Amino acid sequence: MKKIVIILANGFEEVEAVTPIDVLWRGGIDVTIAGVGGNKITGSHGIKIECGTTVKNIVADDFDGVVIPGGMPGATNISESVEAGRFIESMYQDEKLVAAICASPAIVLSPLKVLDGKKSTGYPGFENEFSNSVELKTDRVVIDGNVITSRGPGTASDFSFAILKYLAGTEQSESVARGMLFK
Repeated sequence: MKKIVIILANGFEEVEAVTPIDVLWRGGIDVTIAGVGGNKITGSHGIKIECGTTVKNIVADDFDGVVIPGGMPGATNISESVEAGRFIESMYQDEKLVAAICASPAIVLSPLKVLDGKKSTGYPGFENEFSNSVELKTDRVVIDGNVITSRGPGTASDFSFAILKYLAGTEQSESVARGMLFK
């Protein structure tokens, strides 16, 4: 069974967190939710999520990938976490899946150099936050090697199914999509 960790920090975008959690669980992926700075994290619209662990307690060897929702100031809070940064860098260096949506490609991944030389997308208005070596796209989801990026709340389903397809294959992703009436 594939294992993924979703990192949440106060101010995360709820749709971008809960949609991948739900789609991946339905697809048979073991999902761990890790909070930055604690187990009880509040989203940008006031929804509270109790995480199973904290970022301090996760180890890259235990996971096949990491998902980073956007939202502000959630993306900034993740980017300011030394533990989260080290974990994401380790996942990327180990060629494991690194997936980010909305502000997080620009605010979290770009400063870590995860996107250097890659194609990426993100929330409109954050283009100047990317390094010059990133080839920006306006596609709903961009996959470049082991990195998946997406635009924002309205693309959270596309993002989630792209992650599921990457981890479990086309058949599993399409089966879950049909079951949820996305296809």
